[in-house]
Amino acid sequence: MSEKQAVSVQLKDLVKVFPAYGTQGTFTAVNNVSLTAEPGEMVTLLGPSGCGKTTILRMVSGFEIPTSGKVLIGGKDVSALPPNKRNVGMMFQSYALFPHQDVFENVAYGLRIKRCPEKEIRERVKQVLELMQIEPYEERMPNQLSGGQQQRVALARAVVTEPSVLLFDEPLSNLDAKLREYMRDELRKIQQRVGITSIYVTHDQSEAMAISDKVVVMRSGIIEQVGTATGIYTSPDSCFVADFMGKANFLPVTSWNADGSAMVFGQTVHAQASAKLGSQQPVLMVRPENVLLDKTGPFTARVESATYMGQTFQYTIVCENTSISVADYMYHTHGVFKPGDQVHFEMVEPSLRLIPAEGAKA
Repeated sequence: MSEKQAVSVQLKDLVKVFPAYGTQGTFTAVNNVSLTAEPGEMVTLLGPSGCGKTTILRMVSGFEIPTSGKVLIGGKDVSALPPNKRNVGMMFQSYALFPHQDVFENVAYGLRIKRCPEKEIRERVKQVLELMQIEPYEERMPNQLSGGQQQRVALARAVVTEPSVLLFDEPLSNLDAKLREYMRDELRKIQQRVGITSIYVTHDQSEAMAISDKVVVMRSGIIEQVGTATGIYTSPDSCFVADFMGKANFLPVTSWNADGSAMVFGQTVHAQASAKLGSQQPVLMVRPENVLLDKTGPFTARVESATYMGQTFQYTIVCENTSISVADYMYHTHGVFKPGDQVHFEMVEPSLRLIPAEGAKA
């Protein structure tokens, strides 16, 4: 691969409105979204089905034209350009390999469309096959490859044309769990090695956390929160974001102060407050791994269920009629609790977060 200067991707006030099926109305899939992917950055759009993330990807690629707003690649407005004029590579969920062509010809397809010289095609394809570690398979047909090998071929085909931007539409969803985790890490290594600005769509929070420089959590066509995976996981601004980025407990708060102190189950705890809290009624967000079972904790609860998960014992405990999920990594130190046992617990205060109660699970 030749050295190319990475470019930025900017979305400015992007809107996409579709006709509503079966009615005379319309449906707004993307609602006034503004976002920047810095040069060489891997940005992940994370959210449930129907939140607008794939529609954004299609507008960046040129397969959808924005109703309003702009898509800029390297500072150039490409909103009205067709896909073949944008220098964008896309890796689809289905891989979309040509079943009648071998690996070499699948990868070479984009270069042949561009009418590159045969010598250049052979050199560039060989180079990218080596990068993806699939050069021994260049004469195989797609149906002779494993799922992981097919994914590498699809990625090689997207990369070989040296696009300015690489787009991923849930590319790992067809793989089994173990291979998915392996290929997730490999894909990230390759993206960093090649240095292409990339936008990745997924509904899997563990995938988003593992590969992203920046995570964009979406709901109903709007951006809920943007940040690093660590920042969003530890400091979510809403119950929706907290719940989508992993398991979370939302505990009732009876009183609270501006300094972050709050009354929970009759005890005072100290938490960081979301900037979106304002004067709204909060709940206390605590992750299951930050609920610690011990003999002297200030809170008392009853064990409702216990499940062995290898690294952890997963408990559901009940305190004042509130169910709390616990991921206990220290069970080998203090033993295992059974349903019906009384336990004491504490919460790791630096991890506690006060967020608006709207959207909290009952």
